[in-house]
Amino acid sequence: MKYTREEMVESVPQTGFFGHPKGLGILFFVEFWERFSYYGMRAILVYYMYDTIANGGLGMDKTAAASIGSMYGALIFMTGILGGWLADRVLGSRRALLYGATLIMFGHIAMSLPFGVPAFLASMFLIIVGSGLMKPNISNVLGGLYHKNDNRMDAGFVIFYMSVNMGAFVSPLVVGALQKNYNYHIGFLAAAIGMALALIAYVIFNRKALGLVGVEPTHLLEGEEKKKYARIFSIAILALIVIIAVGIATGLLTFNTFSFIVTILGIVLPIIYWTTMYRSKDVTDVERSRLIAYIPLFLASVMFWSIQEQGANTLAIFADEYTQLDLNKVFGINFMIPAAWFQSLNPFFVVLLAPVISALWSKLGKHNPSTPIKFAIGILMAGISFLIMVLPAHSASASHLINPMWLVASFLICVIGELCLSPTGSATSVKLAPVAFNSQMLSLWFLSNATAQGLNAQLVKLIEPLGYANYFLFIGALSIMLCVVIFLLSRFISKKMQGIH
Repeated sequence: MKYTREEMVESVPQTGFFGHPKGLGILFFVEFWERFSYYGMRAILVYYMYDTIANGGLGMDKTAAASIGSMYGALIFMTGILGGWLADRVLGSRRALLYGATLIMFGHIAMSLPFGVPAFLASMFLIIVGSGLMKPNISNVLGGLYHKNDNRMDAGFVIFYMSVNMGAFVSPLVVGALQKNYNYHIGFLAAAIGMALALIAYVIFNRKALGLVGVEPTHLLEGEEKKKYARIFSIAILALIVIIAVGIATGLLTFNTFSFIVTILGIVLPIIYWTTMYRSKDVTDVERSRLIAYIPLFLASVMFWSIQEQGANTLAIFADEYTQLDLNKVFGINFMIPAAWFQSLNPFFVVLLAPVISALWSKLGKHNPSTPIKFAIGILMAGISFLIMVLPAHSASASHLINPMWLVASFLICVIGELCLSPTGSATSVKLAPVAFNSQMLSLWFLSNATAQGLNAQLVKLIEPLGYANYFLFIGALSIMLCVVIFLLSRFISKKMQGIH
């Protein structure tokens, strides 16, 4: 049975969480613990990969560890496209969310087991697939709690976004401390427990709190179409199994080979997505003009996320190897900072500065910078966040550790750029979307992060031959140059946006 939006909204208790639908409370709780598990695991993942086997790590090369970390992030965003499609056509958002959360939990459990590379690979697979199912669908369920004209909706998403940053802030502190004081697997176990709490709460409360929202697929596969896609997926899965088996048997399927495949996918997928929209008969000339305007904005987003996401690998490794973590030698405080704690800086600064940036845009009113200029400011800040690391990186060595405030400053500057570009990008993607591809345009926006991390899987391989100082200079300068290009093209982009601001 297919329910109307009105029927679904009316089935949800409309009060119960700070004046919002009751379901917001359970989604807030689930998202907090899911983000706790994800960012907690990610905070120590790169260290786990390259630490010695004697210390409980996997003993990988540092470059390989950084590259794999980027691949992992890219694949999570790529599988989100498939997760959204499965929810719309097969499962419904609620079941997709449940299955995704379950797979994520088992993925973290696998990582907490001391079985080396096999457990690591199983964990990565489960978390990537689970995140692909859960990430796009929990937001869909949240939007379904409100009528379209409900003025509480925007505030509801702000509250929900806070759960993301709260989980991301707390988890590196907890997991990083557990890893430092005990071992990696205890840290990963904490992430698994966090995901288990989210899953238990969802199973117990989802029916009463969420009503009929997301129970049924919006466009269920039926009849011949169902058989057609069943054949396509069966052939694809079989082909994938054969390719993997042959690759392993011949020794061709290595982490390095796989990283190139992910990078290529990161480049090809958005091109296919954009081309499909641009060539569609359902897209008007005005909408095609807006799609052209979207190209430089997409490229700017890729540049920004390339730098921002390296906080979890490049800067994380730099923090571990070349940063003074003994506060007694810096501030006279008898305390050793776990290197993973630097991963809490981004969400901390987001929560701290988001109201400031929002108030600034409101106060500027008609003098508010145009969308292209905000994108230019975003990548300018990202570039500066890497350029300021050039000076300390020149003198950094195992015997000369840098002041941790350099890293704090780098994260802070990058967050300012994030708050200029990220919210603007999400809103602009919706505004520029052709009517026939309204939801898919947001998927294209998320792919900019996948593309960035796919490229990072190759870029981080330049650190060893270039050295950190030259690497920061190269990436930072590249971002500044793209900033200049976007600034020079800003009037052209605004014109192509056809009245969208």
